[in-house]
Amino acid sequence: MKRSDYISWDEYFMGVAKLAAMRSKDPNTQVGTCIVSADNNILSMGYNGFPKGCSDDEFPWDREGEELETKYPYVTHSELNAILNYRGGSLVGAKLYVSLFPCNECAKAIIQSGIRTVVYDSDKYADTPMTRASKRMFDAAGVRYYQYSASGREIRITI
Repeated sequence: MKRSDYISWDEYFMGVAKLAAMRSKDPNTQVGTCIVSADNNILSMGYNGFPKGCSDDEFPWDREGEELETKYPYVTHSELNAILNYRGGSLVGAKLYVSLFPCNECAKAIIQSGIRTVVYDSDKYADTPMTRASKRMFDAAGVRYYQYSASGREIRITI
């Protein structure tokens, strides 16, 4: 008889997204993404950080101050990183797991890449214009999105 306490696909892929977020060096917000195929194969992953070649010791991590002295003009979000990291061809019909609901800029990339489903964990910016714009675009483009239903199960990994 097979064991019954194995994790679900949603737990597995959201776990991978959260593990990817742990690679982010952002001192305030760590976001991770895992993109999977319709038959539950991992296609790509990403986390928020600076583009390749832009040193995370030289570029700013600040959230406030002169715009060019903050992280905002430089950081690539996890969803866009995962899309750009994919080397296998088309993402049409894929599902994206992300630890934080996508901003409007990432929503555009998600739609344009053909991803059809977004599973998100936190929606802490739900009332912001950017998140409302994301949801409006997803609705118009037929991209399904739903919040991850946490099982409350603790998964412990010793490395």
